[in-house]
Amino acid sequence: MGILGAGPVTQAIHLPTLSRLQEHFTVRAIMDVDPAVAVSVAARVGARVAPTMADLLEDPAVEVVVICSPHRFHAEQVIAACRAGKRAILCEKPFAMTPEEAREIAEVSAETGVPILVGAMHTYDPAWLAARAAWGEFPAGVHTVRSSIVLPPNAYFEDSATEVLGRPASVPADFTDPEQVAERVLGGVMGLAIHDLPLVRTFVPEGTELEVVRAAALAPGGYHILLRAGALDIELHAALTDNWEPSWFFEAIGEDSSIAVDFGPSYIHAGSAVVTLAERGRRTIFGRDIHNGYAGEWLHLAEVAAGATPTQPAETLIEDLRFALNIAETASRLARNTVKAAHA
Repeated sequence: MGILGAGPVTQAIHLPTLSRLQEHFTVRAIMDVDPAVAVSVAARVGARVAPTMADLLEDPAVEVVVICSPHRFHAEQVIAACRAGKRAILCEKPFAMTPEEAREIAEVSAETGVPILVGAMHTYDPAWLAARAAWGEFPAGVHTVRSSIVLPPNAYFEDSATEVLGRPASVPADFTDPEQVAERVLGGVMGLAIHDLPLVRTFVPEGTELEVVRAAALAPGGYHILLRAGALDIELHAALTDNWEPSWFFEAIGEDSSIAVDFGPSYIHAGSAVVTLAERGRRTIFGRDIHNGYAGEWLHLAEVAAGATPTQPAETLIEDLRFALNIAETASRLARNTVKAAHA
């Protein structure tokens, strides 16, 4: 496999995960826009440095391509990897920044026969998948969904996992500036909430119009977004602060059933979520599996590269992206207008 982008996610999540999956994958080449970072990270796994994307894609030893570059490059790189005829592609979320890009990717994937997986790791978590297989008609009765993420900034966990090189500088936001607030909300949804949005979409009735009721950026980092889809209330909350105990919690509540998912911070490599499924007074607990969602996506990638059909078809990936973009853009616009009105 070859990796495009050697930033903190590659260094602190993917390479430690791959170190436990060496019977499936060998890193052959790494490319990064910062040559010094590429050299150092490649040396950790005995890979060569690819000076350009084209060089990596032309390497016959690279059978699978993993895309961990900034969001704006994903569509171009996914399409190029498909055109190169690789066996499979894993792209970090989001795999595109517009529905049109996503549709083009799906068309090229179908044309070339190269399957694509998107790294929304919670959709591959073994405990989540086990609960989904067991819950029957539960989603139809859900009236409330919450995603709550309370974490120190990523650097706290990245430094716990490895020595991170080339970390982008963090710039504090001015929360009185409508444009900066809008940017924070948009980035929060597409960078953090997007991990849980495919789970949220599981409970949204098909064809239901989504309304953003409230949207705000939280200082020093985070967001609070309230949505409504018909009779379904949705709350998305994230706070990036070192003042509280880390927590990544997802829940869906119905009249006589509920599901509660404790994912835990992904960087600590502590296995799967713990899921509690309560149905009519009976509780079933799933997890903790030795593998987390990141390992789950890599193991599925190995299956797909060997010829298996991806569990998430292209149409699902496109609709997941469309759902995330709708929330991100609408919430960003509402947050901007709210700040403008407050300072008018």
